[in-house]
Amino acid sequence: MQNLVHRTLRIKGFRNFATKHTQPTAVRIVEVGPRDGLQNEPTILPAAIKIELINALSETGLRTIETTSFVSTKWVPQMGDNSEVFRGINKFPGISYPVLTPNLKGFQEALKVGAEEVAIFGAASESFSKKNINCSIAESLARFEDVTEAAKKAQIKVRGYISTVVGCPYEGKIKPSAVIGVVEKMLEMGCYEISLGDTIGVGTPGSFSELLREVTEVVPISMLAVHCHDTYGQALPNILTSLDFGVAVVDASVSGLGGCPYARGASGNAATEDVVYMLHGLGIETGIDLPKLVNVGKFICEKLGRQSESKVNRAMRKTNPNAPC
Repeated sequence: MQNLVHRTLRIKGFRNFATKHTQPTAVRIVEVGPRDGLQNEPTILPAAIKIELINALSETGLRTIETTSFVSTKWVPQMGDNSEVFRGINKFPGISYPVLTPNLKGFQEALKVGAEEVAIFGAASESFSKKNINCSIAESLARFEDVTEAAKKAQIKVRGYISTVVGCPYEGKIKPSAVIGVVEKMLEMGCYEISLGDTIGVGTPGSFSELLREVTEVVPISMLAVHCHDTYGQALPNILTSLDFGVAVVDASVSGLGGCPYARGASGNAATEDVVYMLHGLGIETGIDLPKLVNVGKFICEKLGRQSESKVNRAMRKTNPNAPC
């Protein structure tokens, strides 16, 4: 059924429609710092600090906060306290707290603690898929199908992530057609939203435009999000380009936490503070209180013993260093 819809969209010239979008009037930020950020930080924080972080983020106006990952602690020891963290946070009304579940075992563990939304994480590069999750793209999709089938029965929402959408540390440039193949499979499984990830931050407005022109031939822009890393300082330009296509969901990590252990030199995600500052400057509503968010960034960076990667965070704290937390 999904493929029939996609073919119909192509026949009716959906591509032309998609590229004529104006920027959205509101954007939903998916805060990935507690999961994607801390998962890739060398310092392993205690569960109590993670819980405090997520509770503080819930006070900023964010509507989606990715909390943890139900993965093997052998490979990702930073997420070994996943159940304790998820059970310990305050669940604010109107806020979604998704968790990453790469396989059926992870999904079952997430279900036990009461997760109401999960995410699956694939790749557009065969080499990256084998390095990251130790299987081919086809094998990963078969695992994800088990998750999505179980999620349907439990009435749990599933979000799909696709990494290396414009470039891979092992294969170089990734063709949009490779991304489309994974997008279509995830949609057929029932994912309500697909996040397109520039995992190693090599994308530019040019490569993002090429990607979005082709991907929007097969999926409505309303089902897409972008997940940009800032390795080459292109995260904000790439997000701005995505806004011009009508993308209204942006992943970001408070103070730019994170990176990618399988991609040499890959810096963290776009800093949430910087993204919010840009969006507000464009007159785009986020519902987020930026000063509160800056204070949360200050808090978690102090706990990690590192400087914030957010230029907005550093600038606002410099001009108002005594602002209350």
